[in-house]
Amino acid sequence: MDNPIAITDKIYWIGSNDLETELFEAIWPLPQGVSYNTYIINDEKVAVIDTLKKNYLPQFIDKILSITQKVDYLVVNHMEPDHSGAMKILHKIFPNMKIIGNKKTVDYIKGFYRIDEKDIKVIEDGETLELGEHTLQFFLTPMVHWPETMVTYEKSNRILFSGDAFGGFGTLNGGIFDDEVDLNYFENEILRYFSNIVAKYSPMVQKALARLKDLDIKIIAATHGPIFRENPSYIVNLYDRWSRQETERGVVIVYASMYGNTQKMAEAVARALAREGVERIRLHNISKSHLSFVLTDVWRFRGLILGSCTYNTRLFPPMEMLVRTLENDNLKNRVLGVFGSYSWSGGAVKELKAFAEKGGSEFIQPVVEIRHSPAAEDYEQLRVLGKNIAAAF
Repeated sequence: MDNPIAITDKIYWIGSNDLETELFEAIWPLPQGVSYNTYIINDEKVAVIDTLKKNYLPQFIDKILSITQKVDYLVVNHMEPDHSGAMKILHKIFPNMKIIGNKKTVDYIKGFYRIDEKDIKVIEDGETLELGEHTLQFFLTPMVHWPETMVTYEKSNRILFSGDAFGGFGTLNGGIFDDEVDLNYFENEILRYFSNIVAKYSPMVQKALARLKDLDIKIIAATHGPIFRENPSYIVNLYDRWSRQETERGVVIVYASMYGNTQKMAEAVARALAREGVERIRLHNISKSHLSFVLTDVWRFRGLILGSCTYNTRLFPPMEMLVRTLENDNLKNRVLGVFGSYSWSGGAVKELKAFAEKGGSEFIQPVVEIRHSPAAEDYEQLRVLGKNIAAAF
């Protein structure tokens, strides 16, 4: 999409789609790409809201110049380089431009781009900036998901420029508004973004939602994903649920298996769940399913069952990474079960059990651990585990 797209008569989307980057933040897969959303308000004073990844600088500048020959302000909601990457060049093209950010933003601007502090205007929480017909108001939302993050509210059109909050993976393929795109697809990609990047900071998301609850918001314009103009409460309600760790009925089984024996155990538990009427079962081989997609399912569903073979007296390494990530994200409010196997020395189940016992979730018995391969009595215990998990909803 080479041309600016009007949001109102004087506010435009001037972003770009990225179908080239394979890993977001060098870790999260982008099979359907990602959009970098940036905006411009063409008033007596011209303000750009965030920039984008430096790879897309030419298109970005072309869009700006097709609207105006000046930029008075650059508002920086978030300093991560996929949103600030064009800042330095934009500043050189428009040397009189003032960069708007909060106190914590300043260190990032100087550190990343060596821009002099005299070119930065520091704002306080709740402060306003007059552009002419449009008034911007700034609200600090620290740790959603960096220390300097904030949002910008445009009063006359009631638009919330929300930075990374309410954003998601996936490119904008023609449509940029919620009434133009497949929301079933984007809801999952927004959840994947939330579970991969924002979930650890869920308590701060709740604080941000409380801070913004009295604003009359007509449009939500994030820096990734669709712009919500038809039903902005849709995305707000999702963020509220996810950040309170509200879940849906369903069970995620994640297993690690070197030679198929732990996989047999996982399949036995899955069959028991199905017999108990659980329809939404997600089975992940942690050696093949990327952590990104596993976390998405874990954050969505109420039930979680982890199974691992023992590897050198410890958890299988990809399973260990998942467990450490869930600990770091402060996962709670789940129905949790564990199982595993070993050949000559145990260890995996001990670590899974320690994770399950840390609290925050309902730990369901029995813990099933086998040596070598599962026997008839082991399958019976796995059936009991599945039945007890289903009954705990």
